[in-house]
Amino acid sequence: MIRAAFRIRSGLTSCLAALLVLSTFSATADSVSVLMYHRFAEDRYPSTNVQAEDFREQLALLAQDGRTVIALPSLLERLAGGAPLPDRAVAVTIDDAYRSVHDVAWPMLADAGIPFTVFVATDPVDEGHSSLMDWDMMRAMARQGVTFANHSGSHDHLVQRRPGESDAQRLARVREDLERGARRLEEELGATGAVLEGVFAWPFGEYDVALADLVQELGWVAFGQQSGPVSGAATDARALPRFPVNEAYSDLGELRTKLDSLPLPVASIDPWNPVTGPRPELVVTLAGERAEWPRLACYVSGQGRVDPEWLAPGRFRVTPLNALGRGRQRVNCTAPGPGGRYYWFSHPWLVE
Repeated sequence: MIRAAFRIRSGLTSCLAALLVLSTFSATADSVSVLMYHRFAEDRYPSTNVQAEDFREQLALLAQDGRTVIALPSLLERLAGGAPLPDRAVAVTIDDAYRSVHDVAWPMLADAGIPFTVFVATDPVDEGHSSLMDWDMMRAMARQGVTFANHSGSHDHLVQRRPGESDAQRLARVREDLERGARRLEEELGATGAVLEGVFAWPFGEYDVALADLVQELGWVAFGQQSGPVSGAATDARALPRFPVNEAYSDLGELRTKLDSLPLPVASIDPWNPVTGPRPELVVTLAGERAEWPRLACYVSGQGRVDPEWLAPGRFRVTPLNALGRGRQRVNCTAPGPGGRYYWFSHPWLVE
C-alpha cells in the first residue's frame, strides 16, 4: 500500500497546514480531471503551447455543463480524506513557470476566477532564464492566490543514469535534486503561504519504480503526464494522471470528452514500471465486471487502435502492434460509460 503525506500552505490562509496520509486515495472519494499546461501564445513551441484564443475558449468550457473548478490544495485534501467532490470536477496545473504564464495565462485565469497551481523547476529560475518567470513575478501571483509546487531543481531526465553512476548514486543525486527544488521554493515563496509542500510533478512525466519509491519515502504526492482522471479508488499517489493540453490537443470537443471522463477502475497493473523495452506487454485487472468492459479499446502512441486481449472477465493484456521507438510513449484505454461519458485509463512507457 502506498503511503504519502503532504502539507498544504494556502495563499488564502497563510497559516493553513494539514498533514494527510494516503494508502492510495480513499475509495469513497470521487474523481477529477486535472489539466496540465506549459506555454501560452508561444508559437515556436507547438508541442507545449496553447494559443491565447484557444485558452480563452477552454476556460469558458470549464464553466459549462455543471463543471466545478477546484483548487489543487482543496482537491488533494478532499481526496485524502475521502470527502465527496462535485461531479465533473476539474483542476488546472501549469508546468515549468514560463513567463507566458504570468503575461498571458494569469490575467485570463484571474478574470475567470479559476484557481491554478504552477510546478516550478527552481534551478533555471535561479539562473535567470529569460523565458521563465522570476521570483518577484511569482511572489506577485502568490499574493493573489496562485499556488506553487515542486518540479525538481534541475528539470533533468531523472530516470537516466550518468556515465559510471550506480543505482545508489543516482538515487542520492535525484533525492538531492528534488529536495533542493523544495527548499528553494520555500526560501523564495514560503513567506507568501502559497507553497504546496510535499506536492511534486515529474519532469517530462518520467519515473521508474525506484524513483517512485523515493517519492513515497519522502512522503510526497506526485503527478505524472499520462492522461486520465484522478480517482479516489484507483489512483497511485506516486504518479497521479493529468490531461496534457497543447496545440494538438486544443479541440473543444475532445477536451470536453476528457473533462467528462470517468476513471477506469483499475485494480492492478503488471508491470507498473514504465521503463521498458520496445515490445512491452501490459496486463490490467479491473475492479469488478461491467457490461461496458468488452467494448474497451486501447490506443498506442503512433500506432492507433490496438484491441486488448481478454485473459479473463475484467482482465486484459495490451501489446503494441509494432516495436515502439525510444523515449516517451503511452497507451490509452477507454470504454463507453453512462450518459455518453467514457471510462479512461492511461499508462506511460519509457522505452530504453
